[in-house]
Amino acid sequence: MNLSNNKIDFSDLLPTVVASSLLQQLTKSGSQTRSISGGRLYFDTNIDLTEWRNQWQELSTIQPNSTHSTESIVDSERLATDWLIQLFNTLFSDQQVILVRSDNEPEYFPAQGNKPARIEFAHGFFASALHEMSHWCVAGVARRQLSDFGYWYAPDGRSAAQQQAFERVEIKPQALECLFTLACGRHFQVSQDNLFADFDTSSSTFASDVYQQVESYISKPYTLPRDAKTLLTVLLNVCKTSSSEANA
Repeated sequence: MNLSNNKIDFSDLLPTVVASSLLQQLTKSGSQTRSISGGRLYFDTNIDLTEWRNQWQELSTIQPNSTHSTESIVDSERLATDWLIQLFNTLFSDQQVILVRSDNEPEYFPAQGNKPARIEFAHGFFASALHEMSHWCVAGVARRQLSDFGYWYAPDGRSAAQQQAFERVEIKPQALECLFTLACGRHFQVSQDNLFADFDTSSSTFASDVYQQVESYISKPYTLPRDAKTLLTVLLNVCKTSSSEANA
């Protein structure tokens, strides 16, 4: 593993002033069916952002790096993940898709008949939920009709060629995951997902490629996928505002 590649610090990408500017741009641009006004997000129904914000602020009182007990931290993560599931499923209730925990590895199942599509994230982890949500945001209408969005997947231990292919398709999803993670006030690190590689990975530019893609999304938010704009707008509104208020 290339340690220097993975030591890139993503936290400097979204300081409060940049987050505020990005939120203003996203709110101003809005979308065809969704807009924010007076603390409310308008979809087919009204969603009170203040309620989500208060819930997140309460959940954020215990952080993984705090001095709280391991049991308290685990419970806090579970509750935060429950909150994220509810938020996603509420925001996108009109798109016949639900975010659900998986006891195993992540997998995407397209909608069938009256059954909604299922975004299953790994082992109930908050970070995995953000990652799989990012893949859903990147996938267009056509790929959302395919199992696992039509991706191939080779397990850990990929060849150099397979790893290069993996990294190419992961840049944008991990860039979105980075933005969502930072908006939640959490630490982000890229995942090359190939711990048992038997070749030299020191020439990989994956982390810097993801970093540059995040920078591009921040400087040109209109290039974000539609659903990523919606989710990021809400997370910035709810989580980043809570963090700012808590640190004030």
